[in-house]
Amino acid sequence: VTRLDWMIVFFFKSLPILAYFKSYISCDYPGHTRELPQQNATSDTQINQISLEQERVVITKDYDFVDSFMTIQKPFKLLLITTGNIRNKDLELIFSKNLSSIVELLQNHSYIEINRNEIIVHQ
Repeated sequence: VTRLDWMIVFFFKSLPILAYFKSYISCDYPGHTRELPQQNATSDTQINQISLEQERVVITKDYDFVDSFMTIQKPFKLLLITTGNIRNKDLELIFSKNLSSIVELLQNHSYIEINRNEIIVHQ
């Protein structure tokens, strides 16, 4: 089991991926925006604030978080998923093959991206 020092907020609706992460990463986190007080109505601004206050990594497909990160350095850390439309099973496979690299990269970088073929370090 891998231990992350940061909390994670998932900002995409793939609950199977959430279950996958919870089974491989031992950390205390809400997991999905549905577990936050305002659930899926939680704004990007609120997610960014939670991320900064609690040093959480935001995992998302939403490019609005990239814009925010590049302009005002929010959220705390960002993992952007750029696989396009993908079956949950295939996304789980990508994460299973790359989980240790993702965790290692997030130790030293604030913004990484994962697609079907590679992990890209942006910052």
